[in-house]
Amino acid sequence: MVELELDLPDGLVDPKRCNCSICRRKGAVMAYVPLSGLRVLKGSEHLRPYQFNARVAKHYFCSNCGIYTHHQTRSNPNEYGFNVGCLEGVNPYDISDVPISDGVNHEADL
Repeated sequence: MVELELDLPDGLVDPKRCNCSICRRKGAVMAYVPLSGLRVLKGSEHLRPYQFNARVAKHYFCSNCGIYTHHQTRSNPNEYGFNVGCLEGVNPYDISDVPISDGVNHEADL
């Protein structure tokens, strides 16, 4: 089991989805914290990274259950995006009007 600790002093701020090739398939609602705002408390040995395309973003998955937990972003490598669905007591389907980031037309690719 992987357990993360997040610093969310203002709660979930600006949750979103991304339409890049991996994110549109995983369908996760993500929110963001600075790198210092996420700590792996348990199960770091089960986390596996996945990188694709420019190999800048680092997406992490649990090697036991396959769930995407978090990623170091390509747009801002100083922050982590995390899977809102992994938060205890939070149902991402209860968040209305989740905006979509345009990861297909990423500014670094233009």
